[in-house]
Amino acid sequence: MTITLVSPEPLVKGLPGFPRKIEPVPTTLRSFSKINLGLAIGPARADGFHSLTTCYQTLAAHDLVTVEAAPARQTALEITCTDARVPCDASNTAWKIVDLALRSLNVAAQVHIHIDKRLPVQGGLGAGSANAVAALLALESELAGHGIAPLPGPEKLRIAAFVGSDVPLFLIGGAVLGVGRGEEVYPLPDIPPTECVLALPDVGVSTPQAFSDWDGLQRSAISDQRSEEARRPASGDSSETTGWTAQSPSGKLIPLSRALASAFCRSRPAAHSSGVSALGGDQLENPLLALVRTGMENDFEEVVFRQHPSLGTIKRTLAGSGTLEAICAALSGSGSALFGLYGTAEAAEAAEARLTQSGIRSLWTQTLPRDEYWKQLAASR
Repeated sequence: MTITLVSPEPLVKGLPGFPRKIEPVPTTLRSFSKINLGLAIGPARADGFHSLTTCYQTLAAHDLVTVEAAPARQTALEITCTDARVPCDASNTAWKIVDLALRSLNVAAQVHIHIDKRLPVQGGLGAGSANAVAALLALESELAGHGIAPLPGPEKLRIAAFVGSDVPLFLIGGAVLGVGRGEEVYPLPDIPPTECVLALPDVGVSTPQAFSDWDGLQRSAISDQRSEEARRPASGDSSETTGWTAQSPSGKLIPLSRALASAFCRSRPAAHSSGVSALGGDQLENPLLALVRTGMENDFEEVVFRQHPSLGTIKRTLAGSGTLEAICAALSGSGSALFGLYGTAEAAEAAEARLTQSGIRSLWTQTLPRDEYWKQLAASR
C-alpha cells in the first residue's frame, strides 16, 4: 500500500483579512477489554479457522485511543503508540479497520491514530480488537464534524468481522454470545457489575500456536480411541462402538451453547399482588452464577497450561478458598491473562494480595454492562 502524506491546511488565527479557522479537537475514546466466560473449540474449518462458542464479557480496564481525522485529497494513515511492541503499520487492527471504513465511505482522509497502551499485548483480553473499534468510532466522530455520516451498523459489523474474530464484540459491549469463529455476535442479558481481578504474567501466548496445539491434542485423542476400539473384541453390535463422532470436538460447542441459553435467558416469574412469586420466591438468578454451575470451561487451558504450567498455578491462586473464594477463575481467550470474578470487594482485594505475594502483576477492575460500556466510552484519560 502506497501512503501519500498530505500536508494539513494551515491554521491561521486572528490575522486581519483572513477567516478564523476553528482548531480541531481530537476524539479520545476508551478502548475496553474482555474476558471469556467459557470457550469451546470446535474442529478446524475449510478457511483455516476453528468453529467456537464463547461468552464474551467486557471489562472496565482499558487503553485510550485518540484519532485526528479530516477529509483530504488522498488518504494518509499514521499510528503512534506508547508501547513499542505494538505495530504501527498496516498490520495494526486499528489501521486496517480505518482503511476499510474510509473505502466503504468512499472518503479520502488524513488520519492520525494514537494508542495509549495500558493493557497487556497478547494477553487474551482483546486489547488490539478493542483498539480497532475505538479507532473506527472515533473516526466517525471526527468525520461527522465535516458532514460525513457514519457507516450503518451492519456494515460496521461486517468490516469488524473481516478485521478479526474478536473485533465485532466491541461494537456491542456487555455480555455477548460469540459463535462461528467468534465473529458472529449476539447481545446477551447483562450480568450485574462484578469485581474482577486480572493476573498479568510475563508470558506471551501465541493464539495460532494454541490452536495448533489443540489440533494436535485432538488428533492424538482420535488415534488413542481408534487403537482402543481396534483392541475390543468384535461383538456384532454397532451400538457398543461409539466412534469419534460422538466425542468430536464439534460436540463441545452444543453443550456450551445450551448452557449459555439456560443461564442468560431466565425470566422473572410473575408475582402476586403481595410481591411474592407464584413459585414461592424470587427465582431470578444472576446469570453468572447459573453459568458457573454448568461447569463452564475454557478449552485453551487444556493446551496452554501444558506449555506454561505456571499459568495453572496462577489460576489456583486466583481461585482462593473459603469465604474469599472466587465465583470463577479462568484463562481469558488463549491467554496469557487470567481472571477471577468475586462476589465482594474484600475477596477481590485478597486475590490481588495473593498475586502480589507470588510476584504476579495484577489489575483490579469490574465487569462492564452494555449501558455502562457506551456511557463510559468517551474519555479524556
